[in-house]
Amino acid sequence: MAKSRSIFICNECGAESPQYFGRCPVCNSWNSLVEQVQPAKETTARASALGRSRGTSTATKASQPRLAMTLNQIQDHPQARLPSGYGELDRVLGGGIVPGSLVLLGGDPGIGKSTLLLQVANQLAARQRVLYVCAEESGQQVKLRWQRLGPVGAGENERSGGEKAKGKGQRAKKELVEDPEDYEPSGLEAVDSQLFLLPEIDLETILMELESLKPTVAIIDSIQALYYAALTSAPGSVSQVRECTSALMQLAKRANISLFIVGHVTKEGAIAGPKVLEHLVDTVLYFEGDRFASHRLLRSVKNRFGATHELGVFEMVDRGLAEISNPSALFLGNRDEQVPGIATIVACEGTRPLVVELQSLVSPTSYSSPRRSTTGIEYNRLLQILAVLEKRVGIPLSKLDAYVASSGGLAVGEPAADLGVAISVVASFRDRLVDPELVLIGEVGLGGQVRPISQLELRLKEAAKLGFKRAIVPKGQSVKVDGLEIVAVSRVVDAIAHALKGSG
Repeated sequence: MAKSRSIFICNECGAESPQYFGRCPVCNSWNSLVEQVQPAKETTARASALGRSRGTSTATKASQPRLAMTLNQIQDHPQARLPSGYGELDRVLGGGIVPGSLVLLGGDPGIGKSTLLLQVANQLAARQRVLYVCAEESGQQVKLRWQRLGPVGAGENERSGGEKAKGKGQRAKKELVEDPEDYEPSGLEAVDSQLFLLPEIDLETILMELESLKPTVAIIDSIQALYYAALTSAPGSVSQVRECTSALMQLAKRANISLFIVGHVTKEGAIAGPKVLEHLVDTVLYFEGDRFASHRLLRSVKNRFGATHELGVFEMVDRGLAEISNPSALFLGNRDEQVPGIATIVACEGTRPLVVELQSLVSPTSYSSPRRSTTGIEYNRLLQILAVLEKRVGIPLSKLDAYVASSGGLAVGEPAADLGVAISVVASFRDRLVDPELVLIGEVGLGGQVRPISQLELRLKEAAKLGFKRAIVPKGQSVKVDGLEIVAVSRVVDAIAHALKGSG
């Protein structure tokens, strides 16, 4: 009889090893290997038959497909996307929820993942059947949060109580309808009848409920809390997360259920569990935010049905998450108060242009090595720009501290922000003002040149819409925009001369 054996699986990348290592040989992460006992594999009759079929010769038979089809043979089934009730979420998803899709939502603890999905479920339940699987909370706890967020069509009196009166009123309305099947509740009643709650961690029970209820949208909160009894490992382990996600994916595709899955993140910010988890799903969203700020950013890093790196902006208020329709106003400071070292750029997150204010401070250092600090800007990018300014422009920055921050702490990682960072640093060094009606767009090369960037016309239109009058852009990319004066430059020195011209 075959014996069971132990293998060691990495919690970070899912790599398997026959023996334990302190460091994973694949992803080089330390202390991430976990032992897992594998049962003995019995050779079944089906496996033997499969091996015999592979060995048979088919040279005498004509080549023909058994199950494969050409693209023309596949029938088109156009499916309309489901609006989630939140335009920012629909934008990140590519236009709405695709039926039968799997969406993985990750984020730091307490950032608002459960709040966002409960609000989405609340909106969808007014017209669709929704199942909310809460594997980490009791039903009473979820209901308390639901009452605090404010159900659709519910006033303060309805949320505070009146369950008996509401039930009597609903029964009375049903009695007035000749056919009870034709009764369609509305408002708060519709939410109550279409939003179903299941406090459960057992995977088989959840799968049976999904097959029985057949909801349009289902929410799993969270995947690390689910447990598959056929596996001996604990919930949240690599094998449990992989098997639970795979089973949910198969059911969602077969029953055409749109599935939202909440995933925990590691201390490095990546979604916990094997990397295969992100490969299985159709869309991967990250919910980000600063615990000292009220705004939250929803980013897509993978999307099979839309553009990646799209951005949705929310604000955490007392009644949950509220959409911000004009995020540029959030990341743009007060232009009436002029301070040296402030410049404005136009960043692009996916297809959304964002006008962002950059702030720089250059001061004499008190240490042998000057300090460099960034907030929202890549640290290595700042070091590169400082080296270019010192070598190509002649500004002595090697003995000075340099601090650069973006307004609101928005992470701006694209090279198009280079010119704005360079101008703000030079303005702080010379104690000069940058025109508050000027935007700076361009990548700074190591030779001191201003390099072209993408989506220039989209950025300029956003700047003109917010009332900016001038824009410094790379030479050769001049685009005409009504109400905006375009200044094309080829080198950083020229951009500095135009940006600081006439400033006191």
